[in-house]
Amino acid sequence: MTYSETAGRILDSAERMARQGGYNSFSFREIAAEIGIKSASVHYHFTNKEILGAALAERYTNRFLAALGEPAAEGADEMLRRYAASYRKALIEDGQMCLCGMFGAEIRDLPDPVARQTRAFFVRNIQWLGQVFQAKGLGCEEAETKAARMIAALEGAMILSRSLQDDALFDRITAGYS
Repeated sequence: MTYSETAGRILDSAERMARQGGYNSFSFREIAAEIGIKSASVHYHFTNKEILGAALAERYTNRFLAALGEPAAEGADEMLRRYAASYRKALIEDGQMCLCGMFGAEIRDLPDPVARQTRAFFVRNIQWLGQVFQAKGLGCEEAETKAARMIAALEGAMILSRSLQDDALFDRITAGYS
């Protein structure tokens, strides 16, 4: 989906806030103040927070996967390193958590459209990684399990590293993926 410049700025602001504190860490008023528009303008682009949250998770998922490119049989090991590096960059270089990891932790309290888009992030990432693991010769079910295990390890490494304020811990936990 393509967004206007203002809608893109709204999404950028909401994403930054949500990646720091989850779904309840941002409001239309805070977004408006941050980007210098009226709260009514935020409502013009996104009728309510539920719609904004779903758009946020969908955009995040699409950007995340687009940055990885299509899984290919050639260079599977490099693709796995690149996947792990995307989590590392978010945490260590950008100081951010995975948006859908944050939303996933609070999924029971999310509005249904936001929860659906959050689940879609994980489903699509398991599929992407599963294709990479299949290219390495694993069967479909084994590849899917290994993909889910890798995502769980990366998300968990982000949480532990952030909680313990130890970026090096992320690297030690994920050493097998880099």
